[in-house]
Amino acid sequence: MSRLVRIISKFAGYNPLLKENFNVSIKSIKSSKLRSSLTIMIIAIGITSLVGILTATDSIKALLNENFGKMGANSFAIRSNFTDTQTTNRKARTLNRRNIRYSQAKDFADNYEVPSIVTISATAINNATIKYGSAKTNPIIRVVATDDKNAGYMGAKMAKGRNFNSRDLESASFSAVIGSGVASSLFKGSDDPIGKVISVGAVRYEVVGVLEKQGQTFGGGVDNQVWIPVSNARSIFLSDNSFFVIGIIPELGIDQTKAMESAEQLFRSIRRLSPIDQSDFRVTKSDAMMEDIMNIMNYVTIAAFLIGAITLLGAAVGLMNIMLVSVKERTREIGTRKALGANSATIKQQFLFESIVIGQLGGAFGILLGVLIGNLTAMLMKSPFIIPWFWMFSGVMVCLIVSIASGYIPAVRASKLDPIEALRYE
Repeated sequence: MSRLVRIISKFAGYNPLLKENFNVSIKSIKSSKLRSSLTIMIIAIGITSLVGILTATDSIKALLNENFGKMGANSFAIRSNFTDTQTTNRKARTLNRRNIRYSQAKDFADNYEVPSIVTISATAINNATIKYGSAKTNPIIRVVATDDKNAGYMGAKMAKGRNFNSRDLESASFSAVIGSGVASSLFKGSDDPIGKVISVGAVRYEVVGVLEKQGQTFGGGVDNQVWIPVSNARSIFLSDNSFFVIGIIPELGIDQTKAMESAEQLFRSIRRLSPIDQSDFRVTKSDAMMEDIMNIMNYVTIAAFLIGAITLLGAAVGLMNIMLVSVKERTREIGTRKALGANSATIKQQFLFESIVIGQLGGAFGILLGVLIGNLTAMLMKSPFIIPWFWMFSGVMVCLIVSIASGYIPAVRASKLDPIEALRYE
């Protein structure tokens, strides 16, 4: 508070009357510490909720942009369709199960003619605990059954060892490629993971490669994954009811829309769909999911504005009441100042100063708490730390508007007091 006072005092120093008015306002605020503190706290809560939620959402948006950027803007995937077409079209035929089988995914990979990276994957185990000797990971590891093309599709690089090769896939070898998070949990210090045998459930796999750290990503990312050959996983963890995903990245220069149309036509023929049948699978762009999540974030942003606006409305009413009470309590003081030569504009300026200082103090505390709470929430969600300059500036302007709007009526009322009547007031 003292620093803010010094800054405003320096600014006000260019005008002696302005400086005197400001000093009187500060003394008045200090003389009613309880009421001023409560109002500052209410304003701070409103700004905290506003800046905090928006800081967290901006951090998550930055994480999403970074993560989906790693996969390539041109990538897309063919996934199982979980929407029941029977609810929208009772005459629709059902030729296939909802899941995409491995044979169908393999048939697509072998016959897709557009030059692309094509990978096949499926979740073998969700929330697995991986063990090595007495060390073990938290039960958050995703075991992925995949092939040698998945690293290219995910934008992942090898930090140590190698990726799967054709021999691993053909022989269904008990090999594993692990993420950096798994490696740091199981192999601490200088222990080299390559060649070590880890336990995935009751099955043992030899580590042949470690992926470079990508940083924590939305949904976990490759750092907390263990990859095993899809041919091996099919005989141990997967079944005919497993859901396979086909990931595709067309080569540079190939139009994504045409590549997606070609992929849909080929997979419709693999799924034995006639021209009148609806597609019973989804072809989704990598940024389509991001767009959906961004839309959800926009709703969160709107909710944050509403929560902050309601709280700030309460703070504005509270600030106005405090200023009106202050006008009434200081009627004799106002009369004395007017009798000594202060005009109505000077009195109005004094009370507006009080309102603005209280509003800016509340805003400063609210912005500080909002940035801290927002980034703490983002850190818990493994998102990057950011400084939301736009929302910080917006918070300052909102507090300025609230304080001026709340203090104007009391200031006008104080400036209109008759000095004779004010001096008689008891």
